[in-house]
Amino acid sequence: MSTEEEGRPRANAHPGHSAAYGFAVDRARVFWNRLRGNGRPKVGWLESGRNIALSSFLNLFVIFIPIAWASHWEMVAWGHDTTFALCFLAIIPLECIFDWGGEQMALYLGKDLGDLLIITLNNAVEATLAITLLIRCELRLLQSTIVGVVLLHLLLIPGTAFLVGGHNVRHQALHPHHTDLNHSLLMIGVLATMLPTAFFAALDRGASAVVTAGDAVSSGLISDTSRGEILKMSRGIAIMLVVVYVASRVYLHNPPGDNNALTVPYDAPEAIHEEETELLEENPLVNPWACILLLIVTVGLMAVTAEFLVDSIDEVREKSGIQTEWFGLILLPIVSFSADGVVAILFFFQSIYNHLTQRKILVPAILARGRAIDLSIQFTLWWMPVLVLVGWAASKPMHLLFDYLEVALLLGSCFLVNYVTADAKTNWVEGLIMIVFYFMIALVTWFYPGQPEVAFMLNCEGSVAEAITLNDESHIDVVVHGAAALLARAL
Repeated sequence: MSTEEEGRPRANAHPGHSAAYGFAVDRARVFWNRLRGNGRPKVGWLESGRNIALSSFLNLFVIFIPIAWASHWEMVAWGHDTTFALCFLAIIPLECIFDWGGEQMALYLGKDLGDLLIITLNNAVEATLAITLLIRCELRLLQSTIVGVVLLHLLLIPGTAFLVGGHNVRHQALHPHHTDLNHSLLMIGVLATMLPTAFFAALDRGASAVVTAGDAVSSGLISDTSRGEILKMSRGIAIMLVVVYVASRVYLHNPPGDNNALTVPYDAPEAIHEEETELLEENPLVNPWACILLLIVTVGLMAVTAEFLVDSIDEVREKSGIQTEWFGLILLPIVSFSADGVVAILFFFQSIYNHLTQRKILVPAILARGRAIDLSIQFTLWWMPVLVLVGWAASKPMHLLFDYLEVALLLGSCFLVNYVTADAKTNWVEGLIMIVFYFMIALVTWFYPGQPEVAFMLNCEGSVAEAITLNDESHIDVVVHGAAALLARAL
């Protein structure tokens, strides 16, 4: 196939779309014509609004948005746990709108840019929560949430997609070229978090460094000097990660060769070519400008709702007795999976019911929905370093010194995902394995209190020494109150 043919839509595309897109010489004109919907039926604003409202039954949860906001403003009367639960429910329809809006914009942008937009929108919930935690200086919870988001996108979401989508087929296909590059991108993202942690551990102090406040400060390991060094290396690593991510996007969206920009490669799996053809032929349910406006409004609603959710976290965490590690690694990331999880579970049980009643079974797509792995790559190589750089600008000591267990979980998950996707094929058993490993992590972290040294190094309110002193005073208060309670019982 010639390079000229590679840049054109496939021959089985609709003739009207071939006329609109296939013979345009100027690439910018081709993009602009497609974005405006030339060659497609026009969708009015009223029809767009109706289709948005009817896009999913989860849109009924929109009613929780004003209720959650009211609960925040009356948090004393309603309670923090009520506000947290309502904000959790309010985020579900917003996440669903992101998914649906991204799929609709992919019709106007094409598979290449459409996938990038969908990945970015799917990370919008986690990115909003992360930025809010950074502004509120909940840095320990922020680090746990970053790791939790990556684990969720590496294990639970793709595992669910492989399980639900592959239960009626022998295997599903992934893009082999993207899969090979994803292995490298995943590894460098995870190894970047390992470097400052390995630097800290190589000083051969470990967890025994914090015995008393005096020992910790005099050792020089847990001090403002050490934190300053770790911040410098973290910011340098963050800049390099951003460069790697941008370079990877340039390579994927404009690979070497003529007329390859923003097109599906000729050697891509047939299922990907068929998906691009479907994007060309399918009629959108909303006009592009209404969809863009919808996404902008949804981002605003998400930002406010996420801020209210974060405001209620401390009280909920203290009342429930949940460890900070589990709260950040499991609970907060699950917020972003709630909408997709509900849809996936309903589809799975519906397919089982149809099979038992011998009704027609919806045949799943042969192309696996492995997009969630791209979400992990974007969050690791883009959002995580951006959070470090934003913290630098805002004078927040956000760095890449993570908890030892968190780094181990990232490495283990990365190895498992690389093994599962090594042959660019997946099946439902491999999806089950990924889900089971995620629940193993959830079980282990439920009992894990976290590494105190990392919490000290993330202190925002003062120096590291002050954080250690405050921690010792809190332990003394606990002992005093406990002794007083025992004495009162004895009397």
